[in-house]
Formats: sequence, structure tokens, C-alpha cells
Amino acid sequence: MTTITKPPATKTSSAGRRPDEKRDLKIATGMSHVALVAWAVITAGPLLWVLLASFKSNTEIFLGKPFALPNQFSFDTYINAWSDAHIGRYFLNSVFVVLISTAGTMLFGAMAAYVLARYKFPGNRAIYYLFVSGLAFPTFMALAPLFYILKGLGLLGSFTGLILVYIAYSLPFTIFFLAAFFKSLPYEIEEAATVDGASHVRKFFQIMMPMARSGLVSITIFNIVGQWNQYLLPVVIMSGPGADQKLLLTQGIAQISVSAGYQAEWSTLFAALVLTILPMIIVYAIFQRQIQAGLTAGAVK
Repeated sequence: MTTITKPPATKTSSAGRRPDEKRDLKIATGMSHVALVAWAVITAGPLLWVLLASFKSNTEIFLGKPFALPNQFSFDTYINAWSDAHIGRYFLNSVFVVLISTAGTMLFGAMAAYVLARYKFPGNRAIYYLFVSGLAFPTFMALAPLFYILKGLGLLGSFTGLILVYIAYSLPFTIFFLAAFFKSLPYEIEEAATVDGASHVRKFFQIMMPMARSGLVSITIFNIVGQWNQYLLPVVIMSGPGADQKLLLTQGIAQISVSAGYQAEWSTLFAALVLTILPMIIVYAIFQRQIQAGLTAGAVK
């Protein structure tokens, strides 16, 4: 008579895992936490240094310890940067341009993405790929043509020309992102609205836009950050007579650094950098959950 020998039972933990698996999981988790902490230090270190340096004098910056606290926390450098260095004017110029260009980008981009994603017509895919191909077009290759086109149109050195260029360069990614998002939305609600007699415009603004809110918020934040940090396009477009009054924040900071020469007030420059970085940090802090929801909402709509 044959006797069947059962293999020895493996000792498992309360979570259903073997002890060696549980140990490996703890090691992997610990290593990931160490990597995240190291990445946070590398990322936040320069920002912290800039913040501390904005309160210091040139002597403290170059002769003191880099991460030492300043002798006194005074906002005189920020006042000088805002008024004397004209950062306030550059800041308001940037806010105006970015708000208008982002609004235009989201309006035209959302409408185009909705039509390309929800309606079938001849040339639909060709138009979509034409828009998406703009993602592969480097910005610096279009600088010279843009300069002469805007000069011929009389828009060189104007906010209108810069806003139009910002919208054009932001549309490819906006349409690429939102087209995929609109495709994931359910068709039943849209069909019900059609049966009730809703027009295409009403379906888009009153039904589809609220349903796509998380995706719209995400791409809006990406566009704001990208346009806020843009430097090459304003340098080329905002040139000519009277353009000094229309410089954006990135141009203003570069002008402070270049015009100062060897007599630079580095604390003023660092204060201007803080004023540039702070709005984007606030935007991310406020809309962090919406951004994350927008990137993952398409799977559960």
C-alpha cells in the first residue's frame, strides 16, 4: 500500500504571507521611503536656500553658512524687488497674459477635443493627428517665423500677439489630453439630453463640461504652469518700442540679473525668484487633489 507523504506546511503570517515575503515587503517599502525622502531633500533644498537668501544681505549670502538663518527677517528686499526693480509690474503683466491665454486655450481646446472625441465625420482622425503633431514641434524652431508673422500683423510687442501664440502652443497637449478624457465619459447621459431636445452647445456646456470637471482642472493647472514659466516666446515677441513696460516676470528677473552687472543685489534677485515660485506652489497646494483626480478619473467615469 502506497503512502502519500504531504509536504510540510509553510508557516504563514497573520496577513496570509510567508515570513520571508513579509520581510522583503518591509525592505522594499523602507527603500522606497528612503528614496522619496532623498528626492524631497534634493528638490526642496535649493528652494529653501533661495528663501533664506532672500532675507540676507550680499555679505551673509557669500560669507555666511548657506543654510544659516539670516540675522533678521526683514521684508525690505521684497519691497525693493516689487517697487524699485519693477517686479510688481512684471508680475501683473504675467498674471494678465496667463489668465487670458489659459482661458482661451481651455475654451477652444475643450470644444475641439469634444468634437473630435464624440462626433464621427470625414477627416476626424486627420484633424486630431494634425493637432497632436504640434507636440513634436520644438518651440525654438518657430521663433524666427513667429517674429516676422507678428511683425507683419502689427502684433509684435503686444499682449495680444503673445496671448495668441500661447494659445496656439498650448492647444496640442490640451486637445490630446481632453480628447482621451471625453471619450471615457458615458454616452447614455448625452443621448438622453439629445432625446430631450438639447442642442449641441447646451450639451457641451451644461452636461459634458461639468462631467469633465476633474480633467479640465488638471489640464488648466498644467497650462498655467507652462505659460507662467515660459521665457523664449516672450523674449522674441515682446520686443520693439515700448516693450519694456510689457515685460513678463521671467524677462524681468533676467533683466535684473543682467543689468546689475557686478553690483548685483542678490537678495533682491532671490526675493523676485520667490515671488515667481510662490504662486505656482500655492496653485499646486490648493488643486493637488483635483489634479490627481483628473489624471485617474477617466477610468471610473
